[in-house]
Amino acid sequence: MKHSTTLSELGMGLDLHTAGTLTKEEKYADVGETLTAVHDTGVSAGDTAIPGDDRLDHFVEKDGLRFAGTHLIIDLWDASRLDDLEHVDATLRRATEVAGATLLNIDLHHFTPNGGVSGVAVLAESHISIHTWPECGYAAIDLFMCGSAQPHKAIDIFREAFGPVVRVSVGEHKRGIVG
Repeated sequence: MKHSTTLSELGMGLDLHTAGTLTKEEKYADVGETLTAVHDTGVSAGDTAIPGDDRLDHFVEKDGLRFAGTHLIIDLWDASRLDDLEHVDATLRRATEVAGATLLNIDLHHFTPNGGVSGVAVLAESHISIHTWPECGYAAIDLFMCGSAQPHKAIDIFREAFGPVVRVSVGEHKRGIVG
């Protein structure tokens, strides 16, 4: 079974109902051995694979639903230290740790002349992105995490790190609901 999308080329089948019936060789037919090895050995403590399912997709089961992960959209208003690149980096690291996620890489960019920061923490469980507008006291933060990570725990880290924050808005979306 071959899909013409980038996700399937990376070994991520799009047909969730038939993907579980494919052999490992069929799932990773278009993927090099390096990526296959990562999938075969990439399980860490706390991973919550679905019982009876040999896929290591790290989907979440919560409240009777099965889904890819939780995506939080966080807006911070009247925030401070939004132009401090080292502080943003340390905050992303702390938020990752508190959420129980695994940091792979952080890439940040400092803009001039306003000093805003944009960047991403790439996680084994997905990502945290941040975009700041220090001249407005505003930060836009996205947290998307799968598996046993707990993204809600990171909200207070951002509130404290960039506080005193007058207003925090949090939206939640369950990504990839399959049942």
